Amino acid sequence: MIDYIQKGGLLMWPILGCSIIAIAVFAERLFYFHRATIHVGEFLKGLSNLIRRRNFAEALHESAGTPGPVARVIHAAIIRHDAPRAELRDIVQEAAQLEVPKLERFLPVLATIAFLTPLLGLLGTVAGMIDAFGTIASSGGYATVTELSSGVYKSLLTTAAGLVVATVTFVAYSYLSSRVNTMLHDMERAGIEVVHMLTESRPISGIISFQQPDETAREIEARQDL
Repeated sequence: MIDYIQKGGLLMWPILGCSIIAIAVFAERLFYFHRATIHVGEFLKGLSNLIRRRNFAEALHESAGTPGPVARVIHAAIIRHDAPRAELRDIVQEAAQLEVPKLERFLPVLATIAFLTPLLGLLGTVAGMIDAFGTIASSGGYATVTELSSGVYKSLLTTAAGLVVATVTFVAYSYLSSRVNTMLHDMERAGIEVVHMLTESRPISGIISFQQPDETAREIEARQDL
């Protein structure tokens, strides 16, 4: 590998550096999503039993002890469990918006590397071709096939390296973007369900009376006496 880098020229080193950065970013994001992913259905099922019994202290403890953006969105709603339904929706949306930058962290770096490395490879190829034709010009317009093919070979190494790094980085970026979209969907689902659970668990505030007023009852008794 070192031999290919040396033959490719100076621009092979920036391409190598981009590949190392891409690997580090992908590993960090993969570890983050692994820790942040939970089974939303089972988590909401456990919380629904606590909320139905209005055991909000235990529900807060459960959501605070669970890692990930979904649990933090639910925790923000449970803290304000007595708020009106419309306000709870706003709380859930604001909490979810705060989690989006954390989910998309470093993804622009991968997108930049996927876009930049082919350009670096192309630049290396152009520089290599300039050197090859410069060698021909310096020898009076004559060069052996070996000399010409050697220059072309070196110039194409950077293009190949740039395309390989860009392809792998773009695949990694697409995979992580799909994980972000899945997490956003889970947060939206959890927010809707927790708002519904909190509002449904509230006791009925008013009592409807079907008894007739006192005056009406007296009129009925007077008619019966007649």
